[in-house]
Order: sequence, then structure tokens, then C-alpha cells
Amino acid sequence: MAAGKTLMDYFPQPNSKRLKTSNTTAAAAAKISVTSVSSLAKFDDNGYSNINLLTAEQKLRIEVNKSIAKRKRNLKICSEKVLKSKAEGGRGHVKLEELLVEETWLAAFPGELQKPYAKSLCKFVEGEICGGSMPIYPPPSLIFNALNSTPFDKVKVVILGQDPYHGPGQAMGLAFSVPEGVKIPSSLVNIFKELQQDLGCSIPSHGNLEKWAVQGVLLLNTVLTVRSHNANSHAKKGWEQFTDAVIRTISEKKRGVVFLLWGNSAQEKHRLIDESKHHLLKAAHPSGLSANRGFFGCRHFSQTNRILEKNGESPIDWQL
Repeated sequence: MAAGKTLMDYFPQPNSKRLKTSNTTAAAAAKISVTSVSSLAKFDDNGYSNINLLTAEQKLRIEVNKSIAKRKRNLKICSEKVLKSKAEGGRGHVKLEELLVEETWLAAFPGELQKPYAKSLCKFVEGEICGGSMPIYPPPSLIFNALNSTPFDKVKVVILGQDPYHGPGQAMGLAFSVPEGVKIPSSLVNIFKELQQDLGCSIPSHGNLEKWAVQGVLLLNTVLTVRSHNANSHAKKGWEQFTDAVIRTISEKKRGVVFLLWGNSAQEKHRLIDESKHHLLKAAHPSGLSANRGFFGCRHFSQTNRILEKNGESPIDWQL
């Protein structure tokens, strides 16, 4: 989180014109700054905190702040590893397996990156980073950004993408997301249009979806790296097997997760998901070529929130 920013910058207050469903619980996180989480705690005469005295909204604010702090910590760890490598003359080369630092994922599928396919994948990606003539996206510190931003135990929703954007400065390791200041891609523009129709959300001025990630929305591409200006250049190198393991682990070890499967490639992953335990919402891909063939009007965002609330979970505040 940028210095001086509070959660108000990331969780703007909803109003009746923007929201048509009950996102007020998630939006309540806007009322507290990251540095003032401790002010929510209630203490007894002996100075002991009693979390049970906090309201549901206050507890949610604390959880959101914890997620933001954890994401920031994980990003810092990865960035420092890359910077250390550069300082030592290594061109930013870090072993791929060292860039997945979120402990809950390492515990959820232990040793995944030590399997033979993953070792071959790591060798390929590391070779592309160090010896390739073309840049690789996203930057090394962000390759596992989706997993480092959304801990396994916090996953409530999964949105599947394909491979990262392959233009300079676009990819940030979160499916469909681009950093602030980068032109919003057409697929994301269409996602925002559907959000406006579905929930009344205003069209944001940027395409950074970090706010969704820290609320438990896993923004997972099925391939996590790509060569500059060469779409699908890192497909069939092992990433699909790794991200299949991510999806399968969620299916086996969690319950009640909402999977948003947009387009044929994402929908093929239904075979990895136990539909007796989870919720699958399917629609056309939001790209300009197919959004009019079933993405617009799917109302997946309001459906997701209704499912979460029915399961006793806080809804996602989708407004950026």
C-alpha cells in the first residue's frame, strides 16, 4: 500500500446509485486506516483484548487490513530477493521456487515445485529470464503474485484467466489486472461494463484489481509467464500442470468457493472441481470477440455475493 494511503483509498464508500446488492459489510473496511487497526481492539481492566466484543464489521476491517499487510510483506520479500540478485550481478535471477513465499499455499500443496515437471518448468522460466533475448512478463517478483496476494485460507472466489498480458508494463501477476496508469485492456473494460449493469458500480479509472485479491478473490492465470509480444509463448511448459494443482487443491481442501469460468479454456477446468462442494458460474469470455455472446448479462458478480452471503461469508466489494 502506498505511503499515506488508508483503506478509504482501496475501499471507497458505496452509495445507492452504485450498488444494488448488499455490499455494505465489505465496504465498511473503508473506515479505517492500516495504521489504526489497533484502535479497534477492546481491552478489559487487566489490559487483555477481547476480540469477541468487536462488531462483525470491525472484525472484517481487521481481516482486510491483515490481508493487505500480508500481501505487502510477501511482495517486499520477493522484491528484495530480486534486488539482492541484481546487486550481486545476477541480472535479477532468483530461483523460481523461491518466489512463492505465501506460507498457506506452501502448506496446502507441499513440495509441488519440487516435482519433476515443476523442476523442468523452473529451469525453462529461469533460462528465459536470464538468457532470453526478449523480456519476460510479469517481472520475476510478481510471477506468483496471485498466490502471494490471496492466501489459501482466504480464498472465497476464483477467477481464471489464460496467460499474462504480453505488452510492456501490463502484466502484474493477477488475471485481467493491470497497474494503475496502464491503459485498461478490452476484456477488463467489458468486465467493468458488466459490473455496472449488474451491481451499479461506476466504471473505474484504472484496472488494478488488487482490492479484489485482498478480499479473497484469487485472480489466477492458467499460465503465469509470457515472452514479450508473444502470446501463449510459455504455454505447455508446465504452468498448466502447476495451476491445475492449485485448482485441485482448492477443490479438495476447501468448501463453498465460487469459481467464475469465463470462456472455453476456463470452463475446461470444471473437471478439476468437485461441484458437490463448490459453485461454478460459467459464461462467455469477456473479450471483445465474445462478450456479446453470453458474458454481458451473466450477472456473475451479484450471484457470487448472494452465494457468499448464503454461506455466511462476507460479500465482495467489487467497486474499485
